[in-house]
Amino acid sequence: MPQLNPNPWLFIMITSWLTFSLIFQPKTLSFTSTNPLINKTPTITKNLPWIWPWS
Repeated sequence: MPQLNPNPWLFIMITSWLTFSLIFQPKTLSFTSTNPLINKTPTITKNLPWIWPWS
């Protein structure tokens, strides 16, 4: 049964994940966001209690 033989796909899977983790992920994380959250003012919401008509 060739499905149980890990030789052809295990090395490819480990190599691709290592490539992604070591090369592509730091490059993608180094990009700066075009919309920084620091400049936004926080909005304060007013929580009003719910008035039940039958109580």
